[in-house]
Amino acid sequence: MIDRLVSASHSCKHVDLLRELEPAVAVHLDRHLAAAPEWFPHQYIPWSSARDFDGPLDGEPWQPDQSPLAPAVRDALLVNLLTEDNLPSYHHEIATLLGRDSAWGTWVHRWTAEEGRHSDALRGYLHAVRAVDPMELERGRIAHVSRGFTGTYPTMAHGLAYVTVQELATREAHRNTGHACGDPHGTRLMSRIAADENLHMVFYRALCADLADLDPDGFVDAFADVVCDFQMPGHGIPGFQARATRIAAAGIYDITIHRDHVVLPLLRTLRIMERTDLGPLGEQARERLGRHLEVLEDKSRRFAELRARIGQRQTNPVPTGDKPVLPLMRDGSGAQGRSV
Repeated sequence: MIDRLVSASHSCKHVDLLRELEPAVAVHLDRHLAAAPEWFPHQYIPWSSARDFDGPLDGEPWQPDQSPLAPAVRDALLVNLLTEDNLPSYHHEIATLLGRDSAWGTWVHRWTAEEGRHSDALRGYLHAVRAVDPMELERGRIAHVSRGFTGTYPTMAHGLAYVTVQELATREAHRNTGHACGDPHGTRLMSRIAADENLHMVFYRALCADLADLDPDGFVDAFADVVCDFQMPGHGIPGFQARATRIAAAGIYDITIHRDHVVLPLLRTLRIMERTDLGPLGEQARERLGRHLEVLEDKSRRFAELRARIGQRQTNPVPTGDKPVLPLMRDGSGAQGRSV
């Protein structure tokens, strides 16, 4: 009985907050539409580099040496694409959380339409430059999409906090992958996708700021929950941990990037550590965030030391002991994935 009453209370508060935030959603949506440029995936794919694969077309079988891209870059591109492929599940989760009516619904469908371009462009690029095994890629897509994605959002504040953190993390992952690939076509494409993710983050971040003013304690508590237990939705991809470790080792997305370019900028922009309108719940959440920042700092330092030792061993190899393995951070800072 108590559980049902608590659930009903959360439901009423959720509906009230949706209504109160609806005018802000309309404003942020108009701003987004004015800022979001029209672009076309087919214009970013180097079709002249493509050739037929083996199979019905009797083309050339894929071989690992057909692409000059570094292994870690291939890992990052594959992880990015497979997480993008799970868009149907992400749309379901966000539409369930925010609704399909009014300005909320308009945003949800627009967001999905823009996100859909990313997998189209990435798959075309990977096939054209033969960056990854196309059979492995397709089998991974089937496995990942078949598993789906289920969000754990006890409140709307948790949902908005999660997508804000995740969109910013995805922006960094895409952009850094582009910088690392050493191919101007890949750099251009990943920068274009990262720009989309940035605009999506800006939309969600603005709503987080509005929600923080409406419900300071509730939002800061939810934000602390999300940040302290963050995972990218791509963590269920087959072989994810090994790929994420190589991605982190290459400096494409690691614990330091997660802390310095995702967590700290959001804390500053949302002024979470500076608010003066918090009650006991919000203050406790802020203390949790402070402790988590200390944990991230310690992990970042140890990760840097480990990477330096590995680099030193590679320069001056010592034929004793097992090779060290770079750690995978559960909070997503040694991993990457795709947006929700």
